[in-house]
Amino acid sequence: MSIPQPPLPVKPVVSLILTRKDLAPPVIQCLSDYFGPPDLVGPYWPFNFTDYYYREMGAPLGRILAAFLHLADPGRLADWKVFTNRLEGRFSLGSRRLINLDPGYVAKERLVLATGKNYTHRLYLDHGVYGDLTLIYSRAGFQALPWSYPDYAQGDMPELLVRVRRKYLWQLKELSTP
Repeated sequence: MSIPQPPLPVKPVVSLILTRKDLAPPVIQCLSDYFGPPDLVGPYWPFNFTDYYYREMGAPLGRILAAFLHLADPGRLADWKVFTNRLEGRFSLGSRRLINLDPGYVAKERLVLATGKNYTHRLYLDHGVYGDLTLIYSRAGFQALPWSYPDYAQGDMPELLVRVRRKYLWQLKELSTP
């Protein structure tokens, strides 16, 4: 029989897809007010793996990944998505979003993102939010799955996530050191 135990804390991350680079500082400040200070803010990259957001947000788009200093309970992922959805609304012009926020977390063995869209590989969490197993970690780094978003599985994002994971593992070690 398995005995339920509390999960290890995880490293919160938020991917920002932006219509304008100058939106990043105020959005990251709002995220910091919620998650605590960031300990990594990645570079601003062109977001051109898909045109999915162009109709609503326009083009060109950019992306930034932010990781946050304080480790957190992975059971809060649905709450994070509810918060980021509200924040998207604050940074909208009418019905047009200027930002898209994808909260998630890095754990030892995976990257999980929150989404409001159900699919076969997604597990329901709470508040209409699902957890998406986006990437898994092996000795070779973060690995894509058949359903992984290409913008997380290719380019510079996997290496940036390895850096986030490295810091996370150091933080876990510090937590367990008396």
